[in-house]
Parts: sequence; structure tokens; C-alpha cells
Amino acid sequence: MEHSTFEEQNQKPVPKQAGKSWPAELWDWVKTIVLAFVIMMLLNLFVFNLSMVKGQSMQPTLVESDRLFVNKMVYHFGEPARSDVIVLRDPSEGSGKKDFLVKRIVGLPGDTVQVKGHHLYVNGVQQAESYTDIEVQDPDFGPLTLASDHFFVMGDNRHEGKSKDSRVFGSITSSEIVGKAEFIFWPFSEIKKL
Repeated sequence: MEHSTFEEQNQKPVPKQAGKSWPAELWDWVKTIVLAFVIMMLLNLFVFNLSMVKGQSMQPTLVESDRLFVNKMVYHFGEPARSDVIVLRDPSEGSGKKDFLVKRIVGLPGDTVQVKGHHLYVNGVQQAESYTDIEVQDPDFGPLTLASDHFFVMGDNRHEGKSKDSRVFGSITSSEIVGKAEFIFWPFSEIKKL
């Protein structure tokens, strides 16, 4: 005679679930991919951007084809600072206009910016620019005093005619700044914070 406990008598066999049909499985995959795509697009639109350097205007700091991580949120919580490397919408006109530029902020609202004798001066003080490898070879510029919410940007490449910047298109406003270039993420051998 077999003895069974109350628990054993009340247990019912669990039916095995049939596998999902392939259309249902495919539909789950499609939903997951679409959701991931939408999330990435929203992040790219509002939080960060991955950008590739084109041109020579930021050499030696950045070279052609460097990939940058651009923080689009940072200036919602603080102001652009001197020496920040930024991505901005190209404010220039004409056939040489690009969608975006990468430049360094050298002048803040209220500053007086001048290039004389192959050196950059801000508020009458010659700037020590460790990020460049040559003095300014372009003609003298300024002085220019920046209005409220205006920034003066330059490329790190100070060879003559190598950087289209505020000396060409004038000062920029915060509305033209896309974000701060935080670091180079590719190539791996060049990974560094900016």
C-alpha cells in the first residue's frame, strides 16, 4: 500500500507550454529592435552624439577621422568655459559652409579678444596655449569685446589659413553650440579626455 501526503495528492501536473510560433517570435524581435532604435535616437538627439573629425583645423589636438563623444546635456547645467572643445553649427555663409565645426572656446562674454604679434591676448593678457604647437601665423585680429552670450572660438591649428573660426565668421552664441566634445573614443590608441 502506497502512502501519499496531502500535498502530493493536491499537486496537478503542470502542462508544458508549447513553443511560440515563428511569426510571434519574429514580432517580439521586431518590437525589441524598434524600441532599442527609438531609445538610441532619443539619446542621440538630446543627450549625446558621436562625431567624426573632418579637416585639419584642430590639429594637433584632433586629427582627421578621430571619433568624438559629444555631451549635449552639459550646457543645460552649466555655462561654456574657456578652453572647452565644442561642436557648433557652422555660422558662416557661402560655398565652404559645413554642417558642424569643432573649435575651442578662447573668449567668454565680456572678454576682449585680440591676436597681435602672432599671439592670442584675452583682456590684454597673452594666453599660454599648451594645446597648440605653433604661434598664430594668420594676420593680427581685433581687439573685439564680446557681448552677453557671445563666445570667441578658434581652431588649435594656428598655421596660416588652416582654421575657419571667429576671426572669419565672428563670435557665436550659445544657441549655436551643439555640445562639448568630452573625449576621443576612436581610434583606441588615441583615446583621451579633451
